This record gives sequence, structure tokens and C-alpha cells, in this order.
Amino acid sequence: MTMSSATDSMTVLTGMYAAEAEYLAAGGPGKASFDLLAPFFAPDVELHQAAALPYGGTWRGHRGMEQFFLTMGGVWESFDMVEQEFLATGETAVVLTQVRARARATGRELGFPILQTITIKDGLIREVRPFYWDTQAIAEACAVPASTT
Repeated sequence: MTMSSATDSMTVLTGMYAAEAEYLAAGGPGKASFDLLAPFFAPDVELHQAAALPYGGTWRGHRGMEQFFLTMGGVWESFDMVEQEFLATGETAVVLTQVRARARATGRELGFPILQTITIKDGLIREVRPFYWDTQAIAEACAVPASTT
């Protein structure tokens, strides 16, 4: 672990989050090109989401990441990263994000933290593991309301 590898990891992370903001500003999933984000992810990247979430599972490769963003766009009407803190040591980074989101199905708004471990090697994000404080609250907020008939 060297200071330069931690600095390189921070450069990749800040670049990716800036590209994500540009991607969302350009219309996001289904409207903006994933090409804005692709340069930051390894071709075989893996994103591991908690199974209890409406977008749970493992998403692999650039195509998987693109599908993940499309799925997220279907679940959330808005998903704002209000505040972020970064810690990088070598190939491992930890990102704490405070989120404010509105579920598309219910209109409910939630505020919640996400802690992500991110593996960065050779200047590319190889693996992302988000940890949510309360997956049940998120799943409930995103659930399609039951029919009243």
C-alpha cells in the first residue's frame, strides 16, 4: 500500500462520481449513454447488491452495470447523494454516502446511509459492495402498493 495507490484510487472515485453526476444530468438510465461511466469500470466489474432490495443480486460487466442503472431508474424517481466521505488505502476504498431518495412506486421519501467497499486495480473499479443500514425499510418504500379491490 503506497500513498500513490491511495491517491490513484481517489482520482478514480472522484472521476467516476463526477461522470455519474454528468450521466444523471444528461437524463440518466435509458436516456444518457453509459459510455460516460464505462471508462471507470473494469470490463469484468462486479456489483453486489443485497438480495432483499428490488435491484438485488450481482451485476457483472459493463452490460450488467448498465442494466443495474436502468433497474435503479425504474425503482427510484429520485436518488440524490447528499453527502459523501471517501477513504482509500491502496486498492481498497470505502465510501460513505448519505442518500435522499423517492420511490417511484409509492412516492415515499427516505433518507439513508450506504457504505460501499470498492476495489480499484490498475486504475479501474473491479468490485463494488454496498451495505445498507435498513434494507427492509428500502424494500417497503419501493413496494408496489397492494390493490384495494
